[in-house]
Amino acid sequence: MRILKTFSLVSLCLLMLLSFAGNVFAAPQTKCPVMGGDINKEVYADHEGKRVYFCCAACISTFKEDPEKYLAKLKEAGIEPEAVPADDAAPAEDMDHTDHEGHSGHVK
Repeated sequence: MRILKTFSLVSLCLLMLLSFAGNVFAAPQTKCPVMGGDINKEVYADHEGKRVYFCCAACISTFKEDPEKYLAKLKEAGIEPEAVPADDAAPAEDMDHTDHEGHSGHVK
């Protein structure tokens, strides 16, 4: 009986670790979730505390139409968007900035 309890506890712990490992070991974003091209780190949108990069500014408006669709696409590819840097929480003066329902787009 004691072995069964120990095995159950170890299994539960491993399950918890694996669920957290998904976020820790996520691949960095290298492709645009809209068009699939290489990302430009100067073209991005912030959505609910996450930064999503795009290949061109036109993809930002497409993303804003259905952000959950494109976030799901990134997640399926094993990519977790990076967190918005604390120093970038407010828009920089030299950027074109648009806000819409909790997310914003930026182009330098």
